[in-house]
Amino acid sequence: MNSKISIFLHIAGWSILLCSPLMYIDWSAGFDIARYLFFSVNTFTLMVAFYVNYLSLVPRYYILGDHTRFYIINVIMVMALAVFLHLWINYGHGMFQEPKHHRPHIADFVRNNLMLIFTVRDIFNITVAAAMATIIRLAENWHKSELALQEAEKERTKAELKNLRSQIKPHFMLNTLNNIYALTSFSPEKAREAIEQLSGLLRHILYENEKQEISIHDEVRFISDYISLMRLRVPGNVDVRYVTNIPEDCHATIAPMILISLVENAFKHGISPTNPSFIHINITADNDTVECTIRNSSYPKCADDKSGHGIGLVQVAKRLELSYANRYSWTKKLSDDGKTYTSKIIIYNNN
Repeated sequence: MNSKISIFLHIAGWSILLCSPLMYIDWSAGFDIARYLFFSVNTFTLMVAFYVNYLSLVPRYYILGDHTRFYIINVIMVMALAVFLHLWINYGHGMFQEPKHHRPHIADFVRNNLMLIFTVRDIFNITVAAAMATIIRLAENWHKSELALQEAEKERTKAELKNLRSQIKPHFMLNTLNNIYALTSFSPEKAREAIEQLSGLLRHILYENEKQEISIHDEVRFISDYISLMRLRVPGNVDVRYVTNIPEDCHATIAPMILISLVENAFKHGISPTNPSFIHINITADNDTVECTIRNSSYPKCADDKSGHGIGLVQVAKRLELSYANRYSWTKKLSDDGKTYTSKIIIYNNN
């Protein structure tokens, strides 16, 4: 489509210039094709200067950095075309007599140096045509380079996202298996139930995680299943609340498993085995935004805790930047008393 537009613009531009000789025709005697072709030679020389630069000199010399040869060839070409026009006009002088009413009253100096003035004019016009060709070709080359860079950046982003998604699987599995292992020490029944629930989670991460985006409804169901699994492990003094507000006709989508690390982090750092704890998760969405807010009590783990390796939130930050650059906000805040941690992600215009 861009090539067709470019060809159309070239044809339109030169068609306008090829109409300029019509002003030299004496329309009272009808259309004179010979006179038209004679004066059209000027436009054809501009076309020669333009396309020699556009198709050959600029890509062969200027773009490759050989500016000296580019300018030398252009000077020779411009002078040669100007001399050709001078000879052509001399050849055609007297062939076409202009009507008297077309002959302007000009000064003697101008009349005596008319050929020199026309030659300077022709050199200027040919130079402008060559310069325009150079500018246009350089602009097109820059545009192609920008497109190539954007495509390369897009491919790099895809590769990085794919790499991040591949990291999510073992990271999520490690955390979940650690939780199930903890259950086996005090409740084998709950551990068996957790393994059954884990199979449903595995189906999600094996199939849905390979997609660029999934329905927000599928993602919140996955988070709900994960929370159900985690409830088997947490003690009774933990207040776990999971609230969603998403209309049935909402068509919002989201990168798969981009929020689960926040939920994992809340269960990891928000639960105390002895003190009252809470985890409140709220997800809302419409066709314009997805918002996830998680508030939890803050009980930072000690250095020798092996329930996670701290890479989950780093992955979230990278994936947000790659998938939703300039279209998201992420705020994290610890209360003044250090007892409540709040994490809030808003993704804008994501449908």
